[in-house]
Amino acid sequence: TSASVMKAFDKLREYYGSKWNQIFKSITTDNGSEFADLSDLEQVSKTLVYYAHPYTSCDKGSVERHNGLIRRYIPKGDRMDKYSVEDIAKIEVWCNSLPRKILNYKIPEEYFDTELDRIYRRR
Repeated sequence: TSASVMKAFDKLREYYGSKWNQIFKSITTDNGSEFADLSDLEQVSKTLVYYAHPYTSCDKGSVERHNGLIRRYIPKGDRMDKYSVEDIAKIEVWCNSLPRKILNYKIPEEYFDTELDRIYRRR
């Protein structure tokens, strides 16, 4: 729901505090109703929110790439309630543990940690 998405972002904003604007410069999402209130972030931070054009997967290439990876385990059309939280967590760890060419063959977590180190070392 849009309320749960906003609650998650509120927790992230609280966690990262004054560094939020340096860490989350922009967010790109689709037009799902769960993202309906996401533009409110622009009112309370410098984070820019971009909504992909409907049926234009090239607007969010990384998301589409992840969807393709997830489809290796969860075929399109399968109900999510067929899968346990543990199943989903294993898929998430696997996806996020793949090195990315675009990240100089680092995994996303390594790259994110490097960026956080750079941000937090600045005065």
